[in-house]
Amino acid sequence: MEILIKHNYHIVIHGFSGVAMNKDYVGIAFQLSDKMWKVVKGNAIENKGKNVWVYETGHAVFAGVELVNPGIKNTGLELKEITLKKYAYLKHVGPYQLIKQAGQNMNSELERMGEKTAMPYIEIYGHWTPDENLLETELIVRLD
Repeated sequence: MEILIKHNYHIVIHGFSGVAMNKDYVGIAFQLSDKMWKVVKGNAIENKGKNVWVYETGHAVFAGVELVNPGIKNTGLELKEITLKKYAYLKHVGPYQLIKQAGQNMNSELERMGEKTAMPYIEIYGHWTPDENLLETELIVRLD
């Protein structure tokens, strides 16, 4: 596991926000993603094709995508802009069901390194491949 400590991260995404009732983060993230993709595909909005899930305080979840033209108006999508001064980055390669464990391992290692993590926590899902051992997911967590 290679965790990189980086600086100055910025992303602009469009999608939908919700709250993870009963801590069902994955369930709400899928619902929000489905809703977002219906709008994006239904309106032929050019995008970078990667799901971006953002977990925030208060059980808030945002599911979005980066648009090719982020200045586009009247899409019905919510805008979320995130800027992190310092963050940790890990690329998880493998099955999606192992992402939670990879994130927990990342947080444990960061704690061991003396780093203090904070919200938001971001997962960026790479392009789909049928070989789940080749799936790539970027894990990003704010550091204070």
